[in-house]
Amino acid sequence: MKKPGGTATQKSPTTSAPPPAKKPATLPETTEGFPWPSSHEIKKEANPFTDRDWRMLIYAWSGLAVRLAIIFTLAFSVFQFLANQEQKRVEQTMSLVELWESKDFQQAQRALKERLSSLNAKYDNLLSATPSPTEEQVFRQRIGIEAMTAGGGTMPIADFNDNFDRIVYFLNRLSICVEGKLCSRDVADAYFRDYAVSFWSYFAGYIEKERKAGSANYAQAIENYVRHGSPPPADSK
Repeated sequence: MKKPGGTATQKSPTTSAPPPAKKPATLPETTEGFPWPSSHEIKKEANPFTDRDWRMLIYAWSGLAVRLAIIFTLAFSVFQFLANQEQKRVEQTMSLVELWESKDFQQAQRALKERLSSLNAKYDNLLSATPSPTEEQVFRQRIGIEAMTAGGGTMPIADFNDNFDRIVYFLNRLSICVEGKLCSRDVADAYFRDYAVSFWSYFAGYIEKERKAGSANYAQAIENYVRHGSPPPADSK
């Protein structure tokens, strides 16, 4: 029996601890990294060009014909574009030919030719009958340097300088046009390369002196044009 007036003590329900988490089951290790092959057999695609259905054959061959027509059209377009570009280069080069044959440039060509011919005849005895390329190069450069002096000919040096500058301007313009692929190199070579090479062989020494005097890029385009496709000059000591 419980005593009267006594306080009944209530016991708190005991909380049970959660069960420990189970470790995930580890899958068995395997050395095969590829999935199992499907049990269904892969059906091979039929070749439309060997199909017995005439509609499939027409579809296959017409598709091939369309692809070939597209490829041919693209190739022809590229060829036509390149041909038009070359035609424009030829036209630009021929405009320079017309300029070269104008009165002022013909006069400048005659002035240089007469002055160089006179100096070659004057110093002809200084060159042996069979000169080496180096000897001929040195001889021509000395002729070119003297041609740019007052005693280099009968024409006043101021007038000769005007003609010389006109030739330099034209050859620079031609060289820039060719190197920039605005002119046809083949047509330019046919008309002007021999003259440009001869001009450079005489006046390369004078041009080098002008560069050392302050005009660092003087006639640089002409040199680039003349040196194109030619072996580098041997160092003369």
